[in-house]
This record gives sequence, C-alpha cells and structure tokens, in this order.
Amino acid sequence: MLRFLTAGESHGQALVVIVEGLPAGLPLGEDVLAIDLARRQLGYGRGRRMAIERDRAEILSGVRHGETLGSPLTLLIRNRDWTNWQHTMSVAAPTDDLPGARRAPVSRPRPGHADLAGALKYDRTDLRDVLERASARETAARVSAGAVARVLLSRFGIEIASHVTRIGDAHLPDASSVTFDRVRQLSSEDDVRCVDEAVAALMRRAVDRAREAGDTVGGSFEVIAHQVPAGLGSYVQWDRKLDGRLAQAILSIPAIKGMGFGLAEAVAHLPGSAVHDEIVPAGIHSSGTLPGLSRPTNHAGGLEGGVTNGEDVRATVWMKPISTLMKPLRSVDLETMTEAKAAIERSDVCAVPAAAVVGEAAVAWVLAQAFLERFGGDSMGAVDAAWRVWTNNVARRTTATTRPA
Repeated sequence: MLRFLTAGESHGQALVVIVEGLPAGLPLGEDVLAIDLARRQLGYGRGRRMAIERDRAEILSGVRHGETLGSPLTLLIRNRDWTNWQHTMSVAAPTDDLPGARRAPVSRPRPGHADLAGALKYDRTDLRDVLERASARETAARVSAGAVARVLLSRFGIEIASHVTRIGDAHLPDASSVTFDRVRQLSSEDDVRCVDEAVAALMRRAVDRAREAGDTVGGSFEVIAHQVPAGLGSYVQWDRKLDGRLAQAILSIPAIKGMGFGLAEAVAHLPGSAVHDEIVPAGIHSSGTLPGLSRPTNHAGGLEGGVTNGEDVRATVWMKPISTLMKPLRSVDLETMTEAKAAIERSDVCAVPAAAVVGEAAVAWVLAQAFLERFGGDSMGAVDAAWRVWTNNVARRTTATTRPA
C-alpha cells in the first residue's frame, strides 16, 4: 500500500516526509522533486516567507544509485528561517545563548484558523503550539510526496496540470472549455496561472485591492489529470470510490472549502440529458484512453461510479481567503477572556496559484495509490508487465472487430 506521513513545524528545523510502498526500480532524483517545490513558492500575492525559503527535498533513504529500493523513502526539507526562530521553537527549554527572537505567547486566536479549535483539542495555552503545525507550510511536504507520485505516473503517460479559474471577483467565463493542452502551455513562472491574460490582469488587481485594504482574497482552480486509464478506483465499497478519495485529499489542503468534478455544482440545475456524457465510436470526437470509444463531452470529470472512465479527471476546487488579516478581525484574548484584535502572523494576501500546485500533488498521490492497487508489484518490472496486459486487454475490448455472421 502506497502511503506517506509528514512531520515538522512551520518555523522548526525542517519538514520530513516518509513514503512507503514505492516499487523498487523507479528512477528518482532530487532535481525532479525540486521542480514542483519551486512552483509552489510562486504566485501573485505570496508573503515574505517565500523570499526566505528555497525549498529542496533531500533524499535520505530509499534510493540508491538513482533508483528506488522498495524500502521507505525519506525526504527532508530544511527551513532556512529556522535561524531566526531557534529560541522560540527550541526543542529543549530555551536558554539565553540561543539565537533568534524571543516571541511572546500567542493568545488571540484568528477567526477562520485552527488556533482556537486546536488549543481546545490539545489543551494548549500558547497558540503557537497549534499554528506552527496547522500552517500551510506543511504543504511543501505534501508537494514533495506528490512529486514522487508524478514520477511514477509519468512513466505510464499520465500528466497532471492546473490553472486558476477565479481570484476574488475576476474569473474565467467558461473554465470547463479550457483544454489540457492549453493548461500545459502555462509557464512554470506564471504568477497567476490563468490561461487568459486579460482575466489574469483582473486577478492581480483583485489581489492588489485586498493588500491595500489589509485584507485577503480567495478563489478557485482546476486540476486536470490527462491520459488516466479507465478502471482505477472501485464502486464495490464506499471507501474505495476514487472520487471520494480524491475529495478527501483535496479538501484536506488548508483553506480549501469545496470541490467538484466536471460540471461540479452545475449538475444540480441541469437536466440529465445535458449532464451525462454520451458514448460514441471513436472518430472526430476521439478522446480519452479507450481506443475504440469516445465521449463528445466530459461533464462527469472522468469519473463514473467512483471509477475512472478513460477521460481526463477534472476537479474544480474552491479556496477561502487566508485567515491572517493585516487589519485583524475581532477575537478574544484567552488569557484575560476580554475582546481583542486577532493575532497577526506573517502570511499571504492570496495563495490560490500556490494552492493549485498543492492540488496537483493531492491528485497525483491518490491516482498513484489507485494505479498501484490496480497494477502494483514489488518492482517496476512487475508493474510494467501488469500494465501491458491491461492495455492490450482494453484495446481488444474497445476496438471494432469483424464477427462471423
């Protein structure tokens, strides 16, 4: 079973990822992991922290001579800002000779953040004990795990990309019509990740207005997985349905409040004839991974009954505004139980483009899990062999043949 765990605090020494279940023989190096980590740090509206960190995942175990061994993979992402936080985040009781600022306890929870709920759950009086782990900084670890999954998927032609569809009141008029090829053409250096430059300019203005007001702004993005084979996931038990598993992974990303596949919320007000994707012989509408069949539309977003159907998996995701405001909302000081302004932590004005990269990692991870469940083995040779059998069988089942009368 493919799984991962992360550890580490936002301003601690490092983030750690342990990946278990990778087959032996998968080519893997640190440079390929660095690509997505760098993309996660970009985005119009990011805060000062991104100017400090230069995230890179060091491989500590599980790889020898450029290939996975089948043993647990350990990744380490060092926090460069640790230098300035050694006193505040010291593992042992702090002493006078430790460098870094001595920050006062945090007692004023931010509305919309885990501060209050976490303090009550874990019985902490200093909210820093909560916010350091609840911070979206942890998503750097998830992105590195997702990058490993992307390496596995790419071996079988599966690609994943994302684009921003809304920031504030600026949005694409018809995001569902954007093709995967158009999204793939976006530069990794694009600070908004919107396929329409005129709309992107409006998105930047929305971020600027929020910054000037001491406020934050949210939005939405779409993740597209291309060339996904049919048959991943299952309808036989509720917890094996792939759309549910993808939703859990995506909704666990900080500040994500909703998501849907294909037409998403539009399915609630359209008739069935305008929602369900017809199945036709391959021809001018050729699409997906089934050689002899095609879908003129992909309103289902590549999933039917909790199983991939051979079309692109398309997930639209909605993100709320970041909860740290430079003009903070009302809160209560938990030390005195009197009204006070919420605490201010260094934060972003908008993180929607960065969250889209994290969304890619979540989709990549769940698809890799499902892929290995269907084609898995202890070595990449075994996975390759199972994959060849499957693709040959799908071609036979979905390609027209001449049958005797």
